[in-house]
Amino acid sequence: MESVQAIKQRFGIIGNDHKLNRAIEKAIQVAPTDISVLVTGESGVGKESIPKIIHQLSHRKHGKYIAVNCGAIPEGTIDSELFGHEKGAFTGATQTRSGYFEVADGGTIFLDEVGELPLTTQVRLLRVLENGEFIKVGSSKVQKTNVRIVAATNVNMFEAIEKGKFREDLYYRLSTVEISLPPLRDRQEDIHLLFRKFASDFALKYKMPTVKLTDDAAALLLKFRWNGNIRQLRNVAEQISVLEENRTINAQTLKTYLPETSSNLPAVISSTKSESDFSSEREILYKVLFDMKSDLNDLKKLTMELMKHGNDKNVQKDNESLIQKIYGNESDAEYDDTTYDNNTEDDLEILSIPEPANTALIDPSNNALDKYHFAEEIEEEETLSLQDKELELIKKSLERHQGKRKLAAAELGISERTLYRKIKQYDL
Repeated sequence: MESVQAIKQRFGIIGNDHKLNRAIEKAIQVAPTDISVLVTGESGVGKESIPKIIHQLSHRKHGKYIAVNCGAIPEGTIDSELFGHEKGAFTGATQTRSGYFEVADGGTIFLDEVGELPLTTQVRLLRVLENGEFIKVGSSKVQKTNVRIVAATNVNMFEAIEKGKFREDLYYRLSTVEISLPPLRDRQEDIHLLFRKFASDFALKYKMPTVKLTDDAAALLLKFRWNGNIRQLRNVAEQISVLEENRTINAQTLKTYLPETSSNLPAVISSTKSESDFSSEREILYKVLFDMKSDLNDLKKLTMELMKHGNDKNVQKDNESLIQKIYGNESDAEYDDTTYDNNTEDDLEILSIPEPANTALIDPSNNALDKYHFAEEIEEEETLSLQDKELELIKKSLERHQGKRKLAAAELGISERTLYRKIKQYDL
């Protein structure tokens, strides 16, 4: 069995972090078996190296090795890519095609970003893992394959399972052995080492002197969070190698190549933003509806008081706060007779009486009618009697104040605008 150091040299892996070494040790140990492996870690940590190590150290090393980026294949064609299809299976299927599982028979398939697989494809993959069987798209013939599956993901699989985006049974079949690679920020001793290796490679590639970091630049390199991990560090090294004429890089120069979000503190991100926004809007809507219901109840209460006692001073005094609540924002300005016509839209107003709460109060005959059999007749009589009462109140108030609308409106507890409409309505 090859040593960890020999494997790192063979596959070009740079670093001496103990977590990295442990991941390579697990890959070496599991390689001779056919156990399925799940490689986890953030994007850019180098997960693609592990399946290559496993394949080259296994008895399948002479078979095919196929790497598939599951996140890069459209959902509508991924089944065809993995399992193949028959001629005429769908539009554009002009000939029979072999999928990766058929081509890689006897070898290894690396499924990168396996967490992005559609649920229907996950069911097909589970069948391959359980008994090595698959069916081409558009076919009914069961085919056998003998492949080693190594998968990788940067997704939190337990969260994906909870959200119903990934099958729990498939996760446990894939992760018989799980190998986790650490993020670059947890490999402090390896960061400067990796930068020097990349700088050397790019100097050779572009035929120019190797860039070097000053002490303050090296310190800044270690403080940076490196959310993009090794991939981001490699890009920074390439940019500096190509763009900088001065081959000695200080902290001030290095800082211009690093994003401003260089804090090494974890970012706090809310995952329920849309839900909370929706909840807030819903609560506001409920409040508006409840306020409208309350206003309608207030109107009913005031109307019943006017019906029972008439529009005298005692009623106005007892209901002063209620009147102010309903009509406090009404304008008392004078309105010209030509401003409105019969087509003016109706507002909520005190004299437009809503349905009374107790029909017995306005029953003109005071007879005990059966409310279940004569509901329609009662409602019609109520409407008529309320209109008569409204008209009577308006006439009396106008007569008392000699036709002065402003004074009459004040006595009735309504705006002059509302009174004007009622005068037009009843042709007074």
